[in-house]
Amino acid sequence: HAQLVESGGGSVQAGGTLRLSCTASGYSLRSNCMAWFRRIAGSERQGVARIATFSKTDYAESVKGRFSISQDNAKNTLYLQMNSLKPEDTAMYYCAARGPYGGDWYEVNEYTYWGQGTQVTVSS
Repeated sequence: HAQLVESGGGSVQAGGTLRLSCTASGYSLRSNCMAWFRRIAGSERQGVARIATFSKTDYAESVKGRFSISQDNAKNTLYLQMNSLKPEDTAMYYCAARGPYGGDWYEVNEYTYWGQGTQVTVSS
């Protein structure tokens, strides 16, 4: 069965950088839609970024210009490069996977597979 495992979270100061990774097993990233979500304490999961077929990407307004999503099909790994981090980026970050076609990319219910999450903490 499919398994997604995130890594790369940690604690950084504001303005710092982190790169999250999500390695998939039993599931091919190629030709599917992959996304990063985050859950800020006390709120629902929110879509951060997604990458779909032909490397089409979308981002939440709050991270545009600072975060970059990419994937390495040979390694079957999804990445989220996070630059210029802010305290409000503090959250648990999850990767998620679904088929190539579906509804709005930022909707939690669109995704079939989820990782366990990795914590990102940004201090001011």
